Amino acid sequence: MKKHPLPPFNKQSAQEKIKLAEDAWNSQDPFKVSMAYTKDSEWRNRSEFINGREEIQRFLANKWESELEYKLKKEYWSHSENRIAVRFIYEYRNRSGQWFRAYGNENWEFDEDGYMRKRFASINDSPISETERTL
Repeated sequence: MKKHPLPPFNKQSAQEKIKLAEDAWNSQDPFKVSMAYTKDSEWRNRSEFINGREEIQRFLANKWESELEYKLKKEYWSHSENRIAVRFIYEYRNRSGQWFRAYGNENWEFDEDGYMRKRFASINDSPISETERTL
C-alpha cells in the first residue's frame, strides 16, 4: 500500500503530509498514528530512541496517558525530495493540573511508498497557566 502524498515532495504535497500528521496526532490514537510509519521506523524523541510501530504505539499510549487535553499544531519549515522539516507547538496538562506548552522541530524522512522511516524531534516544555493557553 502507498501512503499519499508520495515523495518527491513539492511545497503543496509537503504541507498536505504535515496536515495529515497533525490530524492523526490530534486524534490521540496510537495505532492510527503508527500506521504512517514504516514497520522499522526510527525515532529520536527528546532523549528517547524508539524503533518500529509497536514501540511507537507504546510510546504514544504512555504519552497521552500523562499529557491530557493534548492539542498540537504543526507548521511547514522546509522540504526536499523525500524529507520534510516542521516546527510545532502543543499544549497539554498533567494529572496534577499543571499546563504546559511544548515547542519543537522535527525532521522527517520518507520511503518511496510515503511512509515515514525516520523522525527526529527536539522538544522543549514550558509550564504555563491555564489562562495562557492559545490552542
